Amino acid sequence: MSNAITITDLAFQWADGGEVITGLNAAFSPGATALIGDNGTGKSTLLRLVAGELSPSAGRVEHTGRMAYLPQHLPLSRGLSVSDLLGISPVLAAIEAVVAGEVDEDLFEVIGSDWDVGERARARLDQLGLDHVGLDRPVESLSGGECLLVGLAGKLLERPDVLLLDEPTNNLDRRARGYLYRAVEAFQGTLLVVSHDRDLLRRVDRTAELYRGGIRFYGGNFDVYEEAVAAESHAAERAVRDARAHYRKQKQEWIDSQVKLARRERAGRKASGNKSQPKIVMNERKRQAQVSRAKHRIEKEEDLAGAKEALEESKDRLRDDKSIRVDLPETRVGPAAVVAEVSGFGAEGVHGQSLYGPAGVDLSVVGPERVALVGDNGSGKTTLLRRLLAEARVPSGYLTQRLDFLDDGATVLESVRARAGDADESLLRTRLSRFLLRGDAVFQPVSTLSGGERLRTALAAVLSARPAPKLLVLDEPTNNLDLTSVGQLRDALTSFEGALVVVSHDPDFLDGLGLTRRVVLERGEGVVSDVRDGVETVLRESGETA
Repeated sequence: MSNAITITDLAFQWADGGEVITGLNAAFSPGATALIGDNGTGKSTLLRLVAGELSPSAGRVEHTGRMAYLPQHLPLSRGLSVSDLLGISPVLAAIEAVVAGEVDEDLFEVIGSDWDVGERARARLDQLGLDHVGLDRPVESLSGGECLLVGLAGKLLERPDVLLLDEPTNNLDRRARGYLYRAVEAFQGTLLVVSHDRDLLRRVDRTAELYRGGIRFYGGNFDVYEEAVAAESHAAERAVRDARAHYRKQKQEWIDSQVKLARRERAGRKASGNKSQPKIVMNERKRQAQVSRAKHRIEKEEDLAGAKEALEESKDRLRDDKSIRVDLPETRVGPAAVVAEVSGFGAEGVHGQSLYGPAGVDLSVVGPERVALVGDNGSGKTTLLRRLLAEARVPSGYLTQRLDFLDDGATVLESVRARAGDADESLLRTRLSRFLLRGDAVFQPVSTLSGGERLRTALAAVLSARPAPKLLVLDEPTNNLDLTSVGQLRDALTSFEGALVVVSHDPDFLDGLGLTRRVVLERGEGVVSDVRDGVETVLRESGETA
């Protein structure tokens, strides 16, 4: 099978000299490949290099056929229509002019073979769940998720042989993700997708990981990748244990040899002092003993050095085992404590329309409950979060989607100190270390942090507040986080002892939190249901309170 994308000795650095990629070699064959890796490893940069948006500092990228690239953030301008975003406005205008009777050759050149582009565009939009979106609709009236799907429709209209997608499910609700998944599965060419969405990563043929400056390929989806990495990690851990045991053995043998040599030297000095042998014989024996001792010492030192080198090499094969530890007993909530209570909730939708009718919904959080608010975009989840916070009866902490409460000009340490009152700096630095922010990292400006570092800083700041929060509320916390950071956040929240309310479109993340409840909001259908221990209670249906 020929390769659709070939990368040879690729290198790239930014204008300030910062290197992102160095000497990278890889080849991507037809089919769907997920490109994964921690934030900062260069995934998005590599996509832009493959797409030709960036020029490499060295090396080359080659591809076959027509290529289309959908970035994380679409360049949008006011005044654009959906047909502009699809990239078909010039063709539609030329077709309209020809139909009106114009015969300019330039018009036919613009149209080419795309006489049916309007019908194809309509069909693509419908396939992506955008049947309600007209070609002349202003882009600024679309949601972020709708813009992304329109952008994808435009790329598919180009009939690409190679399609590059960078975090395509960010800001998509459950329903929109379903449409995108189907589009990905139906694509017949070469697909290269950067994502942290496990459901999407399970739909690929192979997984490529940017790791330690290179690309490692795994012949399967993300589940296959995780199994392979787990097996590699277990083997590496066994190798480290064996190498450490061997090193300890060699070190003990080296110590024992030093003791034996010292005894022999003392015995030799004693014999020399007795002068029971001729001097020439004593000197020769002394010389031979010194040579033997030197040889023995060198052999043992080489054995010890070899064992130490083997230990270090085995450690290098270990993946970083970084987990966040939250140990804040003051956040603990009693089992019967009413944490927050909302009555008469009726989220207001667009143009002042109520999503749930005038009677509203009553909802309470009691004790250390772990509640997920799930539902499509526009169903009122964020509004309900804010009501819960406003009605909270205990100290609370809120992590917004954009973490915009952090001051970009402040350092990590200053951000935490701002909420921690007069807490001692050594205590704060100890706490930050538990969030994997150690050493000079605490003096980094917030503006320079990666998505995962920013999230950990925000979480540390919120949990360090005085008084400590007994209710923690998070709104889409995994957006823009790499898979490692998502795992770290999940582990941190697992050990939180207060009440937890989370909005997320990431089912795997939610499944790992030990949820006790799911409150499901349905946009435009007037339904709110509360699922506790597998039993569903309808709180609102068709404007009536249960």
